[in-house]
Amino acid sequence: MSKDENARHTEKMRKIKAARDKMMETKTEEKGLIIVHTGTGKGKSSAGFGMIMRCIAHGMPAAVVQFIKANWDTGEKTFLRERFADECRFFVSGEGFTWETQDRERDIAAAQNGWKIAKEQILDPQIRFVLLDEINIALRYDYLDIDEVVDFLLHEKPDMTHVCLTGRNAKPELIEAADLVTEMSLIKHPFRDGIKAQAGVEF
Repeated sequence: MSKDENARHTEKMRKIKAARDKMMETKTEEKGLIIVHTGTGKGKSSAGFGMIMRCIAHGMPAAVVQFIKANWDTGEKTFLRERFADECRFFVSGEGFTWETQDRERDIAAAQNGWKIAKEQILDPQIRFVLLDEINIALRYDYLDIDEVVDFLLHEKPDMTHVCLTGRNAKPELIEAADLVTEMSLIKHPFRDGIKAQAGVEF
């Protein structure tokens, strides 16, 4: 890089930094966020569990409530229950995907129980972050009332408690209520090539 190119780059970065510093001066408020991870791509739950790791590192007590997923031996469940049980509570309310249980009443009962646990964890003043893993699936099949869930999050959730809701097909009402929404897009997936779920990647 020539001296002229380096000087232009330095000046460009200086302007960007000045603009960013000015923007950051206006970002002074804090609040507990409603976060939604949705879309057809992989990574919704993984991103949620990444946030759990951050909370643990910052000394922020957390809780996980898994909807739909049954009591499978997943890496995240084993890791958190065996190594960070004091820092993160872990609940499994689902009995498996609806095509596995083939019993709508059981699925509804499991989802309702999960939502009851979720509300208890969100309202607990000791808990700072709650991950509601795959709750969007329960909402999609109307196992839970979307209006009740949104109303609770908007009006009963403590001001500084973060709640992350994952799963495909997030309902429009939830997206509207959320502070942060990320949609994972599917571009390629090995399942299409006959490759089964891999330990450490999918579970």
